[in-house]
Amino acid sequence: MTNRLRRSLPTVARYLDERMLRWRTGTTEGQVAVLAALLVVTVAILVASVANYSAFPVATFVIPLLLGPMALRYRPLLVLILCVGVAVAITVTVQSVGYGMTTGRISTLIVMALVAMLVLFESSRRRSGLPGPLGEAMLVDLRDRLQAQGVVPPLPVGWASQSAMRSSGGTKFAGDFLVANLSEDETRLEMILVDVCGKGVAAGTQSLHFAGALGGLIGALPPLGLFAAGNDFLIRQNWDEGFATAVHILIDLPSGDYSIINAGHPPALRWDSGSLVWEIDGARGTALGIMKRPNFQQTTGTLGVGDALMFYTDGVVESRAQDFTAGIEWLRTTATGIVSSGFDQAARRILKLVASGDDDQAVLILSRSGVQDPSAGDAGTAVRRPDRARP
Repeated sequence: MTNRLRRSLPTVARYLDERMLRWRTGTTEGQVAVLAALLVVTVAILVASVANYSAFPVATFVIPLLLGPMALRYRPLLVLILCVGVAVAITVTVQSVGYGMTTGRISTLIVMALVAMLVLFESSRRRSGLPGPLGEAMLVDLRDRLQAQGVVPPLPVGWASQSAMRSSGGTKFAGDFLVANLSEDETRLEMILVDVCGKGVAAGTQSLHFAGALGGLIGALPPLGLFAAGNDFLIRQNWDEGFATAVHILIDLPSGDYSIINAGHPPALRWDSGSLVWEIDGARGTALGIMKRPNFQQTTGTLGVGDALMFYTDGVVESRAQDFTAGIEWLRTTATGIVSSGFDQAARRILKLVASGDDDQAVLILSRSGVQDPSAGDAGTAVRRPDRARP
């Protein structure tokens, strides 16, 4: 008997996992299974209430009424509420025949009816057609899938990237996002940092939409073509606030040569390991989604050993108490003090010093730590490339 029970446990576990998966995907079969379970709970409460009303009063039926909207779509929920209503009517009738209708019982019925109407009203207003937890799970899963596009792949030896983001109000959805792509031969890295107009959840859905579009195009189009396609995409959406700022970086990892295109975004900063200064990059351009043929200016340069590039959104440098220009100077000074001790966790340390405001905040740093001279053995020193032309 014990061995048979042990053999059946994996089967039961697989069955429950399958039912849970079907419920989470919102299928009809999953909804029927959950509805059946809640009806069993309702019948159990009915039997218990008839047998011992003092322990299980009519208010106990609020349990399936509260569980229903968390697990059921509108139509199955309507069936559940009707069945609960029948069960409540049976319970009240049985008690009224034996003990009469009391004022407390009447008030409880009124409250139960109001709860049922509110539950149905809230369910009918869901635009996704899914119960709350399922709709939230679907949105979070979509966010996670799109944010995976912004995870910079492991870079070759001598290169490192890091990013830190914080949404306004501490929500999980923000208008700032990153899209990255490393070529198959790991020689070309392409990244875009985007700030969609709006704040927090208000810009979250638009950023998810735009991130999906850019994620499918990055690496397939040249930088200017990518920005042109992104601009056309935003214009076609006809959003009330349908523009975004963006900065694009394309870098050849073996040589360190890079190009930057800016579309209305705060200027990139370049760390010069020789002068120990964050230099302001000169790339400028029109924000995406404003006009059909925006103007973009591209800058080029070369990152040597010890150099770095930093990109950020306006929430890092601009606030009600600080204008844009002063914010950039503050960032240059603050970042200089932080990276003087190394680039480890520099993006997080910078963002930690930025006051939480009403705008999303993001910092991205790409640094070149260098390679060892093969002829120097274990005691080799980092090879520094010759001076290069400034962008």
